[in-house]
Amino acid sequence: MTVRDAAGPATAAALPRRTWAFRLAVTFLVGAIGGWLFDLANLPLAWMIGALVFSTVASVAGLPMIASQKVRQPLIAIIGVMLGAQFTPEMAAQIPEWWASVLALLVYVGASTSMLYVYFRRLGHGPVTSYCAATPGGLNEMVLVAQEMRGDYLTVALVHASRVLMTVLIVPFGFIALGLYDQGSRVPLGVDFGDIPLDEAAILTAGGIAGFFGAKALKIPAAALTGPMVVSAVLHLVGVSTVAPPGPLVAAAQVVVGSTLGARFAGVPIRRILRLVLHSLGSTALMISLTILLAAAASAFVDASIPALVLALAPGGLAEMSLIALALGVEAAFVAGHHVIRITLVVLVMPTIFRRRFNSRTSPES
Repeated sequence: MTVRDAAGPATAAALPRRTWAFRLAVTFLVGAIGGWLFDLANLPLAWMIGALVFSTVASVAGLPMIASQKVRQPLIAIIGVMLGAQFTPEMAAQIPEWWASVLALLVYVGASTSMLYVYFRRLGHGPVTSYCAATPGGLNEMVLVAQEMRGDYLTVALVHASRVLMTVLIVPFGFIALGLYDQGSRVPLGVDFGDIPLDEAAILTAGGIAGFFGAKALKIPAAALTGPMVVSAVLHLVGVSTVAPPGPLVAAAQVVVGSTLGARFAGVPIRRILRLVLHSLGSTALMISLTILLAAAASAFVDASIPALVLALAPGGLAEMSLIALALGVEAAFVAGHHVIRITLVVLVMPTIFRRRFNSRTSPES
């Protein structure tokens, strides 16, 4: 299994080009059908959740699916540009007031990783695998760390994929059950193509491309989303742009995000998937419980809604949680900003600490 193009145990890079293209087409076709059906049902975050559910079922059923990061990244950049459009001068002025929620995030990252490390160790996994599976995010990076230190990287990938899948399914429908989201008031994905002036479309496109390659050159975590988001935020804050990406592109990005996540289960034996999903179910329940506890504590000090705080701390991916925030009409910039901090901690800080702890061992998984 490679990290960038994951197709279960098979190596995507070794596939013939036509086979790779065929699997990719099947993946996105299945995802698009699921998104379209969920959209007809007026469900929250329909295009992503529908694609996620249908592609996961198809992968487990044995359809020829593939999860391609090469295709995912350009579409993720569109989400980054859209998130950047949510940064208003009023939102920027509130950033210094985020100190309590950022502190809660720091506590969350440390506490959840420590708690789940013990959890996975007691389930019989080695220390490297347990650590890489316990971190709240950084799927690709944690797979790399597991490979480098001879851990079970496939288990790490599937545990993280299962966690994000469960979080994406639980949080929006949990908000509906609690009356925090009205299905009849879905936020539009965006304007039509014809409603965006050509000059602004060119500015946003150039900004997204520059942000992606700039963040990648600087080795910023989640470069495909973070770079375009930062550049788009600056463009909107200074008034150079006043629009967001068109709705059809945002829907396509959601389909790609959902399909890619579901396709990670392709080619994996069903028994292994069920066992790891059970492990992830317990770990996700612990993480969401901690999320709710810390969100409630931070709400007394931060001028943000409970849904926004929950999404800011929830154990889902940066793109996925930000998309949920957009779909629910809560503070998407607030949510995205906190997940950027979380990813930075998980990807840059914690692996360094872990490597130093185990650098003297000849067999880290012993």
